[in-house]
Amino acid sequence: MPTRKRIGLLALLMSVSACATLGEGGASRLDLIRQRGSLRCGVSGKIPGFSFLKADGSYSGLDVDLCRAFAAAFIPSEANEPGVQRVEFRPLTAPERFTALRTGEIDLLSRNTTFNLSRDAAGGNGLSFAPVVFHDGQGLMVKASSGINRLDDLANQAICVGSGTTTEQNLNDAFEARGISYKPIKYQDLNQVVAGYLQDRCSAMTSDRSQLAAARSGFADPQSHRILDDVLSKEPLAPASVGGDQRLADAMRWVVYALITAEELGITQANVLNRLEEAKRRPELTGLRRFLGVDGGLGEKLGLPDDFVVKVIERTGNYGEIYSRHLGDNSQVPIPRGPNRLAADGGVMIAPPFQ
Repeated sequence: MPTRKRIGLLALLMSVSACATLGEGGASRLDLIRQRGSLRCGVSGKIPGFSFLKADGSYSGLDVDLCRAFAAAFIPSEANEPGVQRVEFRPLTAPERFTALRTGEIDLLSRNTTFNLSRDAAGGNGLSFAPVVFHDGQGLMVKASSGINRLDDLANQAICVGSGTTTEQNLNDAFEARGISYKPIKYQDLNQVVAGYLQDRCSAMTSDRSQLAAARSGFADPQSHRILDDVLSKEPLAPASVGGDQRLADAMRWVVYALITAEELGITQANVLNRLEEAKRRPELTGLRRFLGVDGGLGEKLGLPDDFVVKVIERTGNYGEIYSRHLGDNSQVPIPRGPNRLAADGGVMIAPPFQ
């Protein structure tokens, strides 16, 4: 075989080999995050309660705190010094988000993204989803004075919707199933959808019910707008990374499970260090010792420090604390937990064992 062909074949084999090892203990974006000392996290930045850029330039919300939890687990302690920016938030529109993942502009996505087959499958977007962090459903919001009380009342009406989203497809599916005509008015992001709705370019706007509640909270007169009872779809929202990188996907998965398990065990931001000391003192608390990294080596299996759970809970608190902070009764966007309660409390949030 000519030398040039042998070199080309060798390069091809090396490339295939590298791809095969991705996520199997080989190269992972997790290594790049650690080396960089910061996490590039894709968010919306325009949804109060989930990810919102405040006037002082800081970000807040459930999706934002998940980014901070991932950073606390992924980045070595020496990079976690006071004043070091561990998370670089990248605001993205819905059409931009998957391209930003594919091109490596961001490390992971924590942006009210619905987990579905087309996005998960290799033949689709090829993403790896972490566990669902918010169970939602698509809804419709109208002006209280409109006389519109249900979906059927919107026949032949204009509806503002975000383009390039599952929201657009769900809207079409719901109206086609009922044989109802409507006119979609499409916008690139939620702020534009809201503006179109408030400017009377449409009779209703549609989005996830959580986003409708978030948008309404910023209206001059929130009570003059109502969210219809009709639920058009299931919208399980979850963080995501590029598919094929099992090490990063595993690490993300178990950080989310750590937040849920900590709430199950009553471990909070305020008491996590006390619970850690308790675990160290009492060897009979084997489950707690494994969970908090006193022994068991669970973190090492994920390529994380054994005490990654402690670092996460110190930074953000458990899942219930994050939810209460941004979506609880005293928050700007109060949304009843409903299915997002722990399974023991009648919800669906549950985590596998840390064993």
